Amino acid sequence: MSSAYLLVSHGSRDPRPEIAMQQLAKLVAEKLQISEKFVGIACLEVSPEPLHQQIQNFAQNAVFLGCRHLKIVPIFLLAGVHVMTDIPAEVALAKQTIGEDITIDLQPYLGSHPDLQRFFQQQINTIKADAGILLAHGSRRPGSQQPVETMAANLGLVTAYWSVAPTLESRVQELVSFGKQAIAILPYFLFSGGITDAIAQAVDELKLQFPGVNFYLAPPLGASDELAILIEDLIHP
Repeated sequence: MSSAYLLVSHGSRDPRPEIAMQQLAKLVAEKLQISEKFVGIACLEVSPEPLHQQIQNFAQNAVFLGCRHLKIVPIFLLAGVHVMTDIPAEVALAKQTIGEDITIDLQPYLGSHPDLQRFFQQQINTIKADAGILLAHGSRRPGSQQPVETMAANLGLVTAYWSVAPTLESRVQELVSFGKQAIAILPYFLFSGGITDAIAQAVDELKLQFPGVNFYLAPPLGASDELAILIEDLIHP
């Protein structure tokens, strides 16, 4: 085995995202037709060890298993500060101490895959609504939300963001003022967790605020064979 693979996520105190990442790593190993021990997971935050140490530990184990290459895939949907700055900096730190026994390559982040849009198209196809909102986390980094805006336009949706404007409530108010009575909300999130729980609560409150409107809340993407295939494409373009 010449290569090993490390999937890097944000990290959460909620156990559900880590469980989903473990499931996703297993699916990626199946798609690559390799042992699960060659596909690991790490997180940028909320870990006892910094990411560069997690990379070092996994790389050392990979060398022991006979690997000479390590490919790191950021499991992020948006090119915010974490993808553009934090993860590359941690990878650079890891490279300084690993030596020449193994090469490390940082792959494109998951959200950069052009086929990600079809996941949301499939969700739209199963929901009967006369308007839809693509709801992402949001970032203050200039230009980071453009992929979401482009995808929403391609899908015939409007955007809303959890941490920056326009908010979910303001978008709903706008759509209701246009006479929309069935609104689909598609979370641009990978896994269930604290934020998706808060989104569900916010939608329940919107149902009370707008009793004449039907709301449809789709689930986050989740670990799936289809998502594993996208990661395989990023590993072997």
